[in-house]
Amino acid sequence: MPIPSALACVRCGARYPLDHFAQDCAACRAAQAPANLTVAYDARPGEGLTPAAVPARPASLWRWQAFLPATADEAVSLGEGNTPLLPAPALGLGDVWIKDESRNPTWSFKDRLASGALTMARRFGARVIASSSSGNAGAAAAAYAAKAGLPCVVFTFVGASPPLIAQMRAYGAMVVTVEDKADRWRLQSAGVRQRGWYPTSPFFGPVVGSNPYGMEAYKTIAFEIAEAFDWDVPDWCVLPVCYGDALFGMWKGFEELKALGWIGRVPRFVAAEVSGSIAAALASGAAMPPERARNEASIATSIGASQGTVQALDVLRRCDGRAVTVDNETLARWVVTLGTREGIWPEPSSAAPFAAIERLRAQGVIAPQARCVALMTASGLKDTSVIETALPPAPVVRGGLDEVLHALRDVYGFADG
Repeated sequence: MPIPSALACVRCGARYPLDHFAQDCAACRAAQAPANLTVAYDARPGEGLTPAAVPARPASLWRWQAFLPATADEAVSLGEGNTPLLPAPALGLGDVWIKDESRNPTWSFKDRLASGALTMARRFGARVIASSSSGNAGAAAAAYAAKAGLPCVVFTFVGASPPLIAQMRAYGAMVVTVEDKADRWRLQSAGVRQRGWYPTSPFFGPVVGSNPYGMEAYKTIAFEIAEAFDWDVPDWCVLPVCYGDALFGMWKGFEELKALGWIGRVPRFVAAEVSGSIAAALASGAAMPPERARNEASIATSIGASQGTVQALDVLRRCDGRAVTVDNETLARWVVTLGTREGIWPEPSSAAPFAAIERLRAQGVIAPQARCVALMTASGLKDTSVIETALPPAPVVRGGLDEVLHALRDVYGFADG
């Protein structure tokens, strides 16, 4: 385990104390480009380790403890990580692989963040865990708080996915629903500032990203991808992006592997978003992604923010990446396509990478032979609304097999012989 020495600004490198996890960079905020912090270490993570010496156990992301700020023995873990990397030839998108994060304990990639954040929460002596969430982050925070034996308060909003709210409550979270989404941050901020609650999610604006210790755990997605390809990394990694936590974490992970000589290059990244905020900043050269309101609510509630972050923008500039804005119709089409062609059911946000790959292949930005890894962040069980509206209702049949065959033909267009 490398020893953390400071929290450092992702933009300017300014260093702050290790307990500055509920703050952003004061210097960048003064420069009108609020930026998140990331963990800096006394020594290079992974120093002295070889790929062949990476342990197989524990069967979680903590097998990579040589790159993380805590040990496997002290980790708050539910067995997160080690998710499958699956080829997806039936999608018609060329050499595309799916990193299926729906296989995590609460069925989303947020389990990695929660494990990292809760592990350090316990080290810092946290008494109460707090999260503002449309769903996945809150469910993960609730589950890992339960594992750690800590109370958890989750602020969500009217209209959030009912299955996600039920999931938070199942893990014992004290869920508070607000009518105005902005009130989530106001109330969580009060809890953090006045009561010392430990935040795992953003809670002030402009948003800079999530808990720095939680984001470290996202490095392990990069490690698993590189290992699965025998250290020959893909050309592109494509992610659904809201605040860019996983984007930054994966990029940092690949950078650490490159510094060790385990890989020869870092993949280029694509941010699939719904607001167009990051794309606008890339096009204009702005230091801060602008707020971009939508004319209609996005079905991808997990990435529904109207403004991107400096950490996401910085990664894309460093790797010559791209940002693609995806609409509801395209998202719904890919939700259905993934289910019917590859047997994988994503939540609407998780369909965004495939829409982005489709567009960038057509534009020639992603070459025909280039290998892409799409991060599927969460299960379709988190939000069933797309399937309920995109597909016809299941027919009710009275009678025998003849009536069944008629229903199959009329509703599904299926003719058996």
